[in-house]
Amino acid sequence: MTDVIINQTVAVLVDGNNIERSIHSASGSQNTMINFDTLIPELLDNRGLNRLVYFREGKSISSKLTERLHNNFHGSVRPCHKSADIPLTIKATQLASKVDTIIILSGDSDYIELVRHLKNEGVRVEIAAVEETTSQMLIEEADYYHPITKSDWFVLPNNTKKKSKKKVRKKT
Repeated sequence: MTDVIINQTVAVLVDGNNIERSIHSASGSQNTMINFDTLIPELLDNRGLNRLVYFREGKSISSKLTERLHNNFHGSVRPCHKSADIPLTIKATQLASKVDTIIILSGDSDYIELVRHLKNEGVRVEIAAVEETTSQMLIEEADYYHPITKSDWFVLPNNTKKKSKKKVRKKT
């Protein structure tokens, strides 16, 4: 058999809040984080990474995550005013003519119409999400579904050591 050379470009768009809530729910821990170092290569499956954008509501975005995504994947983190749905959708439509495949990391049914639109534009759309928190309609609409499982995350150690405070008595 002749080797097949895969020459596809892929954009990975992450709805950070949705994925974080999903893995926290599945793992039972708020300290659970996606292991992008192993997940992204698995999702790409020998295809070229064009863009990786992590959308997250709010200002409290880990500088370590931002640095890691940039250093390892030339990725970026985009803070969102409210939910990631609209900024992610805008970025996906902007990228539709520049990539062959868009992988959306979210199980949110709000993305069903986006998936339909991108497919109509000729883009392959894949969903990667935690199965128990993913819309079945979204899975069915996508070209491919990657389940995110416990092998794709890790739990940060719980730093619950509290510094003891000495009581200081004032002399009266």
